[in-house]
Amino acid sequence: MAYLINRIESSLKKEGLTARTDKARAWLQSKIKSLNPSRTRLTEDKPRLRDSSIVGGMYFYYYDPKTKEFLEYYDKFPLVIPIEEHSDGFLGLNLHYIRPRQRLIFLDKLSETNTNNRYDASTRLRVNYHYLKNTSRIYEHTPCLKKYLYKHIQSKFVQIDANEWDIAALLPVENFAKASKNRVFAESEEKF
Repeated sequence: MAYLINRIESSLKKEGLTARTDKARAWLQSKIKSLNPSRTRLTEDKPRLRDSSIVGGMYFYYYDPKTKEFLEYYDKFPLVIPIEEHSDGFLGLNLHYIRPRQRLIFLDKLSETNTNNRYDASTRLRVNYHYLKNTSRIYEHTPCLKKYLYKHIQSKFVQIDANEWDIAALLPVENFAKASKNRVFAESEEKF
């Protein structure tokens, strides 16, 4: 989490604030609120819209699962890092299944696989299922690992560049059907 912490602390310093103070927390909360995140605004941001995803990138999109009647709950607006391409879809990590703080920790652990350190549109994660299963310190992937079918994706992909991955992970735009996000987070933690 060193990169993310350094980035936040650098922003706080520019604002003349000290990390881990009430003023710093208030500033960070206002920064997130000022983004006015909404699913509608994200999906109307034309420069970010893509017809397809790329393994190792990060994307939002609308999804309607094929087997939704059998699922206890599902995220209709996932934030996913595709990790393996399949003929009918892809295997991905939906960060919405874990609490925002855990998302940042997870992203920091995954950052060791970055294709470069520029943190821009060219940066990708080199992660696959085999890597996750064989790296015991990256346990957060367990509840996040999902298969997504192309036929059930209901929108274009909203691409999130690497320099905004941490902000995207904190946006309160998860949209769970059949359960509250607190139930989903609690049940995910049981899988760690």
